[in-house]
Amino acid sequence: MRVVVAPDSFKECLTAKAVASSITYGWKRGAPEDDIVQVPLADGGEGTTVALVESQGGSLHAANVTGPLGATVSARYGLVDEGRTAIVEVAEASGLHLVSAGCRDALHATSRGTGELIDAVLAHGPSKLILCLGGSATTDGGAGILQALGARLLDAQGRDIPPGGVGLEQLTHLDVTPAQDRLAGIQLVVACDVTNPLLGPEGASAVFGPQKGATSEQVESLDCALSRFSTLASQAGFDMHSFAGSGAAGGIGGMLRGILGADLKSGIELVIETVGLEQKIRGADLVITAEGAIDSQSAQGKTPAGVASLARKYGVPVIGLAGRVGDKLSPLYATGVTAAFSIVPGPSTLADAIGDAERNLEQVSEQLARMVVAVGSVKRISICE
Repeated sequence: MRVVVAPDSFKECLTAKAVASSITYGWKRGAPEDDIVQVPLADGGEGTTVALVESQGGSLHAANVTGPLGATVSARYGLVDEGRTAIVEVAEASGLHLVSAGCRDALHATSRGTGELIDAVLAHGPSKLILCLGGSATTDGGAGILQALGARLLDAQGRDIPPGGVGLEQLTHLDVTPAQDRLAGIQLVVACDVTNPLLGPEGASAVFGPQKGATSEQVESLDCALSRFSTLASQAGFDMHSFAGSGAAGGIGGMLRGILGADLKSGIELVIETVGLEQKIRGADLVITAEGAIDSQSAQGKTPAGVASLARKYGVPVIGLAGRVGDKLSPLYATGVTAAFSIVPGPSTLADAIGDAERNLEQVSEQLARMVVAVGSVKRISICE
């Protein structure tokens, strides 16, 4: 039996490569004769740089940049195609995993470090820049990125606005020409993992603000601040709110396309194409995908949905594994996922679930393999009879 293991990372827990290895190790205990093909994936969020670089034999580099709350962090970027294509991931410089749970501050978190990482990349002279969204700690609409690239975002007194979404409340004037000039002649492609709009009840603040530390009152403030930014951008001739994905990474998606002219693409589709997953799935008997949580949002541009859609093309069943499995999975089943299972064996604290993730993946994978082997044996007996 040929099994393709194509998981995403478990955010703040395991890399996609580690998830794939754990699933494979467990499956081999239950079905040692099976042929396993590991294809670690990402959907534009955390881990996308590594997935793209490793699949193309590129190189990883690091730069010290401003973290979400101002402290210096070391962030990686990738170069592939002999340096002609650069890869920058928002999660590396401005990621939620860089801020401990008790210190998350959606109002003040800045994307400036991502802009500094882009600036470091430009020294290599790439002709194409892939920007991977997802996993951000910020809700500043990419204002920090623009400022790091030389744009002027000013208050009524002509001063630079402070960092974070809260700074947008003071925005009265913007000059983005310096940032546009820095990226002139470079093809910008955005790998996006969500389709949420910039504003409103399904927007960047309402949907993702709470996980970044925002209270209900702060969610309202951030939505108003992003609306102010969007309105001023519209007055300057830029549309950063009317398209799907404009709310990605706290509004960075809207800024990148609307102001810097980037081309927004599905992150998982871009990664799947780059790593050649279709060729690996063709002829497979089973696909196993995984993500930290599989729920109603998983059908909206996430890894399980992207993998399942491709597998369905070839009639290959797909099993999803996750630390947490929500309800209302009908949209995900519609993409081609056959079934989804939680790897957590019983009531558990988040810390324990994270600490036991590798072991739990191995155990559940082994049990699934044993079940598949048993079902195959029953089928063979029935045919013989």
